[in-house]
Amino acid sequence: MSGTLRGLLLFVFLVPLFLACSKDSNSQSVKTQQYFVEGELLYAKHCSNCHRPSGKGLGRLYPPLAQSDYMNANFEDVICLMKYGKQGEIIVNGKSYNKFMPGIPSLTELEIAEIATYIYANWGNKQQLVETQEVGKILEKCNE
Repeated sequence: MSGTLRGLLLFVFLVPLFLACSKDSNSQSVKTQQYFVEGELLYAKHCSNCHRPSGKGLGRLYPPLAQSDYMNANFEDVICLMKYGKQGEIIVNGKSYNKFMPGIPSLTELEIAEIATYIYANWGNKQQLVETQEVGKILEKCNE
C-alpha cells in the first residue's frame, strides 16, 4: 500500500474517531485534531528521518524536538526554519548542535501550521494549535 493511500485511510478513519470521542465539541478542538493528524503524516514524511519518529533526535547530530527548551523559547524561529532552514549553532537542552538544517521551501503555510501543531502538541512541548494565519505573519518576518 502506498504511503499516500495509507495516510488518506488513516485520516479518513482517525478524524471521525477523534470527533466521536471528543468531549469538547467546539471548532477549535476539531481543528486542532485535524491539524495534529495531518501534521503527524507530514512530520513522518519530512522530519522524522533526522528528528526520529519519537522526536528525540539523533545523538549529537540532530536535536530533539521532544521536551525541547529551544522550541519552547524560539517559536517564530522554528516556524521559519521549517521553510527556510537553519545554519549555525543552536543550543537545545544544554547541548550544542551545529549541523545545517535544510528547509523545505515547498511547504505551504497550512502544512507548516499542521507540522507545528503536531510537534508542539506532542512530546511535552507547550504550544497547541498553530494557526495558518499566524504562520503566514511569521514567515513574512523571516530573514529580516
